[in-house]
Amino acid sequence: MINRVHRTRPGAVRRRAQAVPLLAAAATLLLTLAGCGANSNPLGDTSSQPAASGTASGPLVVGSSGGTESQTIAELYAGALRSAGIEVSTKPGIGSREVYVKAVEEGSVDIIPDYSGNLLLFLDGKATAAAAPDVMAALPAALPAGLKVLKAAPAESKDAMVVTQATAEKYKLASIEDMAKVCGELTIGANPEFKEREYGLPGLKSKYDCVPKGFEPINDYGGPTTLNALLTDKIQVADIYTTTPSIEDNDLVVLADPKNNFIAQQVVPLVRADKVGAEAAAVLDKVSDQLTTADLVDLNRQVSGDEKRSPADAAADWLAAKGFTK
Repeated sequence: MINRVHRTRPGAVRRRAQAVPLLAAAATLLLTLAGCGANSNPLGDTSSQPAASGTASGPLVVGSSGGTESQTIAELYAGALRSAGIEVSTKPGIGSREVYVKAVEEGSVDIIPDYSGNLLLFLDGKATAAAAPDVMAALPAALPAGLKVLKAAPAESKDAMVVTQATAEKYKLASIEDMAKVCGELTIGANPEFKEREYGLPGLKSKYDCVPKGFEPINDYGGPTTLNALLTDKIQVADIYTTTPSIEDNDLVVLADPKNNFIAQQVVPLVRADKVGAEAAAVLDKVSDQLTTADLVDLNRQVSGDEKRSPADAAADWLAAKGFTK
């Protein structure tokens, strides 16, 4: 909404008794219009916390995708910024990468957590970087104008080849290279796309010469059905994200990937360069410095496990434990 001030035509005569109420009414109208412009937002605020400072155009807006892990990381960012006296509002559950990257470009969101490898491949489908430093080095050139990524966290949420302790001991498995030697005896379970995607069966074949005995498509992305198939030996290898609590809870073995078949997926803030200044960037970098994969596993367990805590509550405890809040 645009505010316009209308001037009195030259030569117009007004009596003093009329001027005061007219000026007061005009001032009230201008204040109303200004308030309307400041609060308009196409995505709609879900929460906000006033603070001592912010930007001239309003609070920094921290968004998240539809996943609970993304929402929890967004609450880490928002809580840390508030603790530093920076005004923040949050917009959880925006949607897929196609939607939230555009939201950052258009300015309805200023900060959103993402994963380095998937963000790079989204921006540049021909990118070949796979190791964590290479992915981060490639990202700036791939980003649209006005966007940037800040410091990446040690935390990674990436695909991994996972086996039970019994399978690891039986075949002496510590890495995918070890798995390749007995691949013809193993059935791999993963989401259906794994059969065709570059990092899936094609990648295992090209990088490790691993062609499994069988492939079991399971459409829950490393969830309970995949876990049950692995524990009951219906499959011997499962594709499970590294931040899934079931890995630790069931004493499963994550096989090392020395040839980087699975591209690095460090947690990284994607931000608008013109809205996130040095003070806010320093706060977000501090969060990234301290956020580990083990932290994400624990946060996911709290939010998605039996406790069913809210992302905000789980994030608040992490921030307190790390010294961001008192």
